[in-house]
Amino acid sequence: MVAAWRPASRSSVIIRDATEADLPAIVEIYNAAIPDRMATADTQPVSVQSKTTWFREHNPQLRPLWIAATDASILGWLSFQSFYGRPAYRATAEVSVYVSAMHRRSGVGRVLVGRAIAESSSLGLKTLLGFIFGHNEPSLRLFQSFGFARWGLLPSVAELDGVERDLVIVGLRQCV
Repeated sequence: MVAAWRPASRSSVIIRDATEADLPAIVEIYNAAIPDRMATADTQPVSVQSKTTWFREHNPQLRPLWIAATDASILGWLSFQSFYGRPAYRATAEVSVYVSAMHRRSGVGRVLVGRAIAESSSLGLKTLLGFIFGHNEPSLRLFQSFGFARWGLLPSVAELDGVERDLVIVGLRQCV
């Protein structure tokens, strides 16, 4: 389990491993991001049932799923996903971060990404990746502020509401 972390400005916020009981809130935060067309290529809400296998693929020691929470609610979450699913990429993971609409721009995403970088070595990771829509300037700025560099561009690979969107690949290489 990830040790509780309490940011100085939000003494009631902790970061912890997600439990299956958290999955409805995780899905609710994810689904709330769909209409914005900024953070996910899903165009319709997903169900808790459809995300159960995804949830169970996470492992606190290798590919965790963390939540930022207070006693009353889940503010956001971050997941590590194996990259490309082949053994040669075991030291590389994709990081995804979602924050509830009410808590965006409050530092929750920054805290989660900072923790991901700090803990990546203990997870055996040397490389972190982010896949971010080119028009998602807030997320691009967040990752860039931590030293992620633009490693790739997939132009016009997504179509959202008739608008073609680029996918930017950002990466951070660390030594374990």
